[in-house]
Amino acid sequence: MEHAQEHEACLEQTQKYHVKRPIYNQELLQGQLRRRERTPQTFRQRIAHSCRCSSKKAKSHLYSFLPILKWLPRYPVKEYLLGDIISGISTGVMQLPQGLAYALLAAVPPVFGLYSSFYPVFLYTFFGTSKHISIGTFAVISMMVGGVAVRVVPDEVVSVDLNSTNVTDLFAARDAERVQVAVTLALLSGIIQLCLGLLRFGFVAIYLTEPLVRGFTTAAAVHVFTSQLKYLLGVKTNRYSGPLSVIYSIAAVISEITTTNIASLIVGLTCIVMLLIGKEINLRFKKQLPVPIPMEIIVVIIGTGVSAGMNLTDSYGVDVVGNIPQGLRAPKVPEIQLIPTIFVDAVAIAIVGFSMAVSMAKIFALKHGYTIDGNQELIALGICNSVGSFFQSFTITCSMSRSLVQESTGGKTQTVLAAIVMVNLKGMFKQFGDIAHFWRISKIELAIWLVAFVASLLLGLDYGLLTAVTFAMITIIYRTQSPQYRILGQIPDTDIYCDVEEYEEVKEHPGIKIFQANTSLYFANSESYMSALKKKTGVDPCVILAARKKAQKRHARAIKKANEPKKKAVLKLVSSTTNDVEAGVKHEIANDELPVNGKFTSVDDSVQDRSPDELEYFVEPKTNVHSLILDFTPVNFVDSVGAKTLKSIIKEYKEVGVCVYIAGCSGPVMNELTRLNFFENTVTRDLLFHSIHDAVLTCHVKDASASQTALDL
Repeated sequence: MEHAQEHEACLEQTQKYHVKRPIYNQELLQGQLRRRERTPQTFRQRIAHSCRCSSKKAKSHLYSFLPILKWLPRYPVKEYLLGDIISGISTGVMQLPQGLAYALLAAVPPVFGLYSSFYPVFLYTFFGTSKHISIGTFAVISMMVGGVAVRVVPDEVVSVDLNSTNVTDLFAARDAERVQVAVTLALLSGIIQLCLGLLRFGFVAIYLTEPLVRGFTTAAAVHVFTSQLKYLLGVKTNRYSGPLSVIYSIAAVISEITTTNIASLIVGLTCIVMLLIGKEINLRFKKQLPVPIPMEIIVVIIGTGVSAGMNLTDSYGVDVVGNIPQGLRAPKVPEIQLIPTIFVDAVAIAIVGFSMAVSMAKIFALKHGYTIDGNQELIALGICNSVGSFFQSFTITCSMSRSLVQESTGGKTQTVLAAIVMVNLKGMFKQFGDIAHFWRISKIELAIWLVAFVASLLLGLDYGLLTAVTFAMITIIYRTQSPQYRILGQIPDTDIYCDVEEYEEVKEHPGIKIFQANTSLYFANSESYMSALKKKTGVDPCVILAARKKAQKRHARAIKKANEPKKKAVLKLVSSTTNDVEAGVKHEIANDELPVNGKFTSVDDSVQDRSPDELEYFVEPKTNVHSLILDFTPVNFVDSVGAKTLKSIIKEYKEVGVCVYIAGCSGPVMNELTRLNFFENTVTRDLLFHSIHDAVLTCHVKDASASQTALDL
């Protein structure tokens, strides 16, 4: 092997090429090449094609709209059921106190947090595409809902009439009005999400870049923390919303600091310490614990017991939630007349909720090797919110903390609930470390983070989000242009590479794909870049790996069932039907027409009676493309997300035996990749070449060397 590597290195160092050709300018080159003739489709033809229906297309649309029809019949009960039960119980136990606590953020009675923790979860089971996210109440969305409810039904409405009637009835009427605002907001945001999903607007999530989302959620954490200070201290202040609400809230708490309820403060601080200790134990002993310790529910139970046993309300004046109604409410139509008042807020909440859910869903999908559909996620969230609103649910989305628990496990006092909210913001406050991180890697992403944070903090979450998105769009306009993706081929006897679909003379090198995008690689197009790469090259590592895994599993079952006396006869049959086997596997691999080669060790005694499609049991799917060249000549910059995408491309294609090279990378881009720590571990500088032709020649040398090594072995 060492000799082969030395031989390969020697060939690379000594390989040269000499080209004799005239100096082509663009005009001369165009004059010598013939454009392919194309018959463009009319608008009517395109409409007719899109409206054409078949049983296969109808079935595909049905499975897309109701993913449960696809995965439920294939659910591996023995393999997944126990883990799902444990995970469900752990997440449910965590959902209960969080639902109660986040209802306070939404400015509605706590029981409505429980309603919002039930109906949407049930609906997402049928329509969602993620296997790991936990749908339900979330601090940021609850805070946005509460801001709208307080703006439409302010506390001043109650304070004006304090002397005119029973105070309890006044507060009950205020809460009832706020509930109607919250559920109508859920209906409207759900309809907006549903419409965006049906119109295939799932791509809008890519414009909520990571720095923007993190800056926004950090500001939201400050809003949430500030809103809970009055509960922690036991002081009476109004709730503020809109621009400068954080400053007004802090000023109000400070003005009433002398009326702090010491008992509330002691209870709150004790609960915070207990929750922090519990979370630290769960983090440190994550591998040893079968399930996380449910500290939230434990603290709620202890707080309830202490409150009842010591009579904290009468003895020390500690506010309590009070009685929580039993059972579920009958369906009720939200108040439609509120829609004009809350429409703009509903748009912001719909987009933020979708962004949170899709961000977490993508993280888990990438980790566990499956894909999620952004458009279907919009539809699922839209149905959860719109239908849930009829059952008194307020707007929901994915919860980061509960999703992590779900993925990893395979009368209550208001002080306690405030402590739960504050401790669950710990992860968001850690995002202040993003400032130093983005300062090192990208000043533009740092600017997006800071604008999102400052605008959301001072202007409120709704106007802050609008400002942040506008600023991010300005950076896109400033740095990019519309991308076009092409597969390049060589003009014979030259080192010039052009679009293979544009000119008849251009030919591709066997086993080599050259991909070009006339755009930079950054947060807004990294996903589309990878999708176009897979589509244009015809090589999708996920599909190949999935087919390979499927073949290996079936192969293992075949080996287990095989009868030793019949193996020789079967192997003789397999050796004579290899070509048919390859054709069967091609059809099996998601219609991507990926080439395969059969590798057989042993089979069962029923192979003689199997069709070519069934013979996929005994092959390992493989592509005939051995090298992929990314033409970076048009690339002007790469950000941290683009660098991660590039690393992911190199890693994924390496897993299926395809080497990835980068050609035409400019000096500034090279410097950016260096600052982003791109060149480390398996990614080295010898993957980059000055020109496409240099990379092509190297691909041929490596392929010839690999073939020679295989022959020697």
